Amino acid sequence: MSTRRTLLSSMLGAGTAAFAPAQTFTATGQTTIGFKADGIPARSECGIGALMPWADALWAVTYNSHKKGTGYGLGLYRIDDSLKSERVHVHDGTHANRLIHRESDQCFIGPYVIDAKGNWKHIPALDEVRCTSTMRHLTDPNRIYYQCMEGEFLEMDVRDHKPRLLFDLVKHMKIAARPHFKGGYTAQGRVVVANNGFYAFGEDQAGLFEFDGTSWKKLSGKPHMDVAARQDMGNTLFATGWDEASVLFWALVKGQWQRYRLPKGSHAMSHAYQTEWMRIREVETEHYLMDIQGLMYELQPIAFEDRIWGVKPICQHLRIIPDFCAYRGLFAVGGNQTTPNRDNNAVAGQPQAGLWFGKTDDLWSWGRPQGWGGPWWKAAVKRGVPSDPMLLTGFVHKMLHLTADKPGAFDVEIDFMGNGTWHKYETIKVGADGYAKHLFPDAFSAQWVRLTPQVDCQATALFYFV
Repeated sequence: MSTRRTLLSSMLGAGTAAFAPAQTFTATGQTTIGFKADGIPARSECGIGALMPWADALWAVTYNSHKKGTGYGLGLYRIDDSLKSERVHVHDGTHANRLIHRESDQCFIGPYVIDAKGNWKHIPALDEVRCTSTMRHLTDPNRIYYQCMEGEFLEMDVRDHKPRLLFDLVKHMKIAARPHFKGGYTAQGRVVVANNGFYAFGEDQAGLFEFDGTSWKKLSGKPHMDVAARQDMGNTLFATGWDEASVLFWALVKGQWQRYRLPKGSHAMSHAYQTEWMRIREVETEHYLMDIQGLMYELQPIAFEDRIWGVKPICQHLRIIPDFCAYRGLFAVGGNQTTPNRDNNAVAGQPQAGLWFGKTDDLWSWGRPQGWGGPWWKAAVKRGVPSDPMLLTGFVHKMLHLTADKPGAFDVEIDFMGNGTWHKYETIKVGADGYAKHLFPDAFSAQWVRLTPQVDCQATALFYFV
C-alpha cells in the first residue's frame, strides 16, 4: 500500500508535478490507496487531512503531527478517474481545510488554491500556520476566512491570495490551555469555529465560538470538533463536541441554538490528540453523514418543525477518519493508520495512511451501533429543570444508570416525534443508597429522552446502548 515517488531535492514550483503512483488493491468491491511520509529526518504522521472532488479529480492533502519541521514527505495529491494517485507538490505541516469558493470557481484546500481547470498554486504564507478550516466571508464575496489550529483567524482576498491576521482567538477569547482549533463554518450571518483542546479530564478551556462580524461570543468551554451547514434548505448549522458525560450536538435553527446529546461509541477519542478530525459531510445529494466519537450517523440537514430529528446511528468504528466524501459514485474515506510521532510509538516504523473507497451502504457492515452517555456527569441539577435531550433511537438494548447525592425522584420523558413534544414515560426514585437503574424494553424506542429532577442535587445519569 505504500506510495512510490521521486525524491525531491527542493520544493516544487506551482503547477509542477512529481509523479507518485499509489498501489491499490481490491476486495469485495472496495479499493484502497496508500500514502506515506518520510521516515527521516523526523518520523511523524501522514494523516489525510482533507479531500475534495474538483476539476476532474479527487484532491487530497496529507499532514504531520505539528508545525513545519516536524514531518517530511507530505503533500498535495491528485487522484484521477482510475484511482491512480499523483503527488503534485510537497509541503510540511498540518492542514485539514477545504472550501469551494463559488464566485471565483476556486478550490481552497490546505495551503493551496486550485482553479476550475485543475491548475494549482501553493500559498507559502499559509505554511507558517496550521489551517484547519476555510469559510465564506460574512460580507465580502471576494474574501474568505481561515481558522488555524493555534487560534489564528485569517482573512484572504481570493484574487491576490495574500492572507492577513484578523484575530488571535487564544488571546481574544482568553483561552488558558493549549488550543487545538478544528472545524468552522459560516451560516445565518455568523461564523462558528470549534476548538477541541482537551488534555485532562474536566478541562473547560476548549470551546465553541461564534462571530457576527463585530464581536466574538463563547458558546461552550468544552471540546468541539466540526461545524457544517448547507447554504439552502433552511441553512441549519450543526456543530459537534463532547464533555465528560456524552457527545454534544448543536443545531442553529433560525438564529437560535438548540443542544442535544448523543452517546460516545469509544472512550479512545476523548483527548485532543486522539480526535482527528470527525466530520459532518454531505456524501449523497442533500444527505449528511456525521462522524463523532466512534459512531457514524445519518443526519437530516433540514430542521422540520424547527427541531432536529432523523438522527440515526449507522455503525461503531475505531478508524481515525480525518475526512470523507463522495467521488465518482464511490464513498472515499481518509485515514491516519500508522503514526510513529517522534517514536512515541516505537513499533510504528513509518507514517502511513490509507484512502479507502467503497459505497455508502458499506458503513452498515462496519459494526453494530453501541455506546454510552447521558445528560449529567456529577452535575448540579435543579428541581424542575429538564436535562438536554438524549438520543434514544437506533440501538437494540438500552439501560439507564442514575446516581444522586440525596434521595429523590426523577421524571423520564420521551419525545418520540422529535419535534419537542414531551410525554412522561416513568418516574425513577433514587433511595438513600444513591443509585437506581432502569432497563428499557428491547422494543422500546423514541427519538429523544430527557430527565427532570424533583429535587436539587448532584446527579449522574448515563445511558448504555448495546
